[in-house]
Amino acid sequence: MAAARFLVCGRVQGVYFRAATRERALALGLDGQALNLADGRVDVVAAGETAALEALAEWLQHGPPTARVERVLRQSWPEPVAAGFAIG
Repeated sequence: MAAARFLVCGRVQGVYFRAATRERALALGLDGQALNLADGRVDVVAAGETAALEALAEWLQHGPPTARVERVLRQSWPEPVAAGFAIG
């Protein structure tokens, strides 16, 4: 199982980004969470099969049609990830 943290920058709050990320992640069989940060970014942690994680990483580059993603920063994630996909 692979896991990663993605910090998504741009117009990504108030545009259905977290909910759309949850839908995409669950469709890919991933666990994790998507949280709004005070600085306007969205913090996404996801874990699962490597191919599914890569598919989510690619999707995060543009997100839902209402978002305007400027960049995505990716980091490794060594900590356990709870089952399901939470939005906070």
